[in-house]
Amino acid sequence: MPRVEVFYFHEGDTIPLIQWLDDLPVKAQDKCQVRLQRLEELGHELRRPEADYLRDDIYELRASYQGVHYRMLYFFHGRTAVVVSHGIIREQQVPPRDIDLAMKRKERFESNPEGHAFKRR
Repeated sequence: MPRVEVFYFHEGDTIPLIQWLDDLPVKAQDKCQVRLQRLEELGHELRRPEADYLRDDIYELRASYQGVHYRMLYFFHGRTAVVVSHGIIREQQVPPRDIDLAMKRKERFESNPEGHAFKRR
């Protein structure tokens, strides 16, 4: 049962994760895509060093390239879906404001899943 479907949070025409990924170096994008594939394959079973629990049902996918730490914040929707809120470049720890942003997006998603789910093909 580990396999899950990965969605990207979107609001209107904005898909924060894709916009963030597009601004990264190609090799960093590739590493982040590998983590997203691993999340899809392993779902709730994905653990450190690839993923970690932050707080309040918010998790992070972890990728690094040339000493830069890339993080993608996500949450689960039921047992078979994951929604990736957005990505950040982390320095020391994930800032509380980014966790709060992911939590707000989780609330908006849960109130209208069809209106906030984007599936990349």
